[in-house]
Amino acid sequence: MGKRALLVGCNYPGTKAELHGCVNDVKRMYRSLVEKFGFAEDEIVVLIDTDSEGTQPTGANIRKALANLIEGTEDGGILFFHYSGHGVRVPAESGEPDDTGYDECIVPCDMNLITDDDFRDLVDKLPEGCRITLVSDSCHSGGLIENAKEQVGDSSTGSRSYSGEEEEQGGRGGGFRDLVFQGVQSAFESRSGIKLPFKLGSRHRRQEDQEEEQVLEEETENGDVVKNKSLPLSVFIDLLKEKTGRQDVSVGNIRPTLFDVFGEDASPKVKKFVNLLFQRLQSSGGNDGGQGGIWGAIGGLAQDFLKTKLEESGEEYASPAVKTHANPHDAYAGSGNQGRRSDMAVLVSGCQSDETSADAKPGGNKEGAYGALSNAVQSVLRESDGRGIGNKDLVLAVRELLAKQGFKQHPGLYCNDEHADQPFICEFLAY
Repeated sequence: MGKRALLVGCNYPGTKAELHGCVNDVKRMYRSLVEKFGFAEDEIVVLIDTDSEGTQPTGANIRKALANLIEGTEDGGILFFHYSGHGVRVPAESGEPDDTGYDECIVPCDMNLITDDDFRDLVDKLPEGCRITLVSDSCHSGGLIENAKEQVGDSSTGSRSYSGEEEEQGGRGGGFRDLVFQGVQSAFESRSGIKLPFKLGSRHRRQEDQEEEQVLEEETENGDVVKNKSLPLSVFIDLLKEKTGRQDVSVGNIRPTLFDVFGEDASPKVKKFVNLLFQRLQSSGGNDGGQGGIWGAIGGLAQDFLKTKLEESGEEYASPAVKTHANPHDAYAGSGNQGRRSDMAVLVSGCQSDETSADAKPGGNKEGAYGALSNAVQSVLRESDGRGIGNKDLVLAVRELLAKQGFKQHPGLYCNDEHADQPFICEFLAY
């Protein structure tokens, strides 16, 4: 029975979103896989962004490594994926009235997002008889496998509607209301050619919204420094601007920008979204076929972005997206892959889909930094004293430990009923 693993750690060194414990998490998990679970070292692929000589954890490289992990396994194989890094929730941008959800994503080092639907597509390709365990030490990770059955947790993993109270749940929303108004303003200025002398929504901006635009560090009573692993949407947009050199990125054209920059290497979900816009433009003869209101304006911004690109480069520009042949609803945020559920995947999330995960530095020491979930998993495995532990028991023990340590996140378990009580990853090595 083959055992193969992919471990990904993103610290984002030198950026405003820098973390410190993610690469350490990967190194500790590597040792556990070899020493506790009997994985061969040459069957473990490691992607970290602090090794300039190694393969970087870009979106394309992670997707390729995941595909190789799944496609290269045999019947009965044991697969494992561990991610430690930022998570982000990207709101709907189509402008359709029934598209009001989020895409929960992990954030590779180049900002080429991997969405919950992308993970579902990969999981659904598992050969019969194989099982994959995924540990995602990132924010909003409770929804990382679309339509997975929740065994431990209280997430709402399906579509979520926007509300004035939400602003992007989890406490670090990045002033989401202001970002929406900025998107509307961009759409108006783009279409009318009129530059407004003020910023929409700025009069009512709250102090906490301004604070949310930073990836904040907090010091606990025992001197540990804790940073939130949620990437506020405003910070993600700033990083995307830095990576792409574009200054026109806003809510309304995040997905089109990702497609413009990464093309064939963009997320399959992003390509489905661009395909939706392309089909809409074709059916409307190039005119505005979107809806009215705020979300119609947001959708219009995305559509105008694509229309300009098509005018500059021709229809060949959209070919990577057109090849997806997706149902329009598959492109909606948080609503893809409905009705499908793999029986062979186990997800251990760092938190619920509307929560954040923590990156901690004990005593402020970067060398000993860790992700709260990853560290708790290692502690529980160590305390199991070589006997191994079931998936559900592991997550419940991790929850209890994190609560005692003062962390507010609530890890979750997502799998079918049978796998809930099966060993985490696989049986321990006999001692």
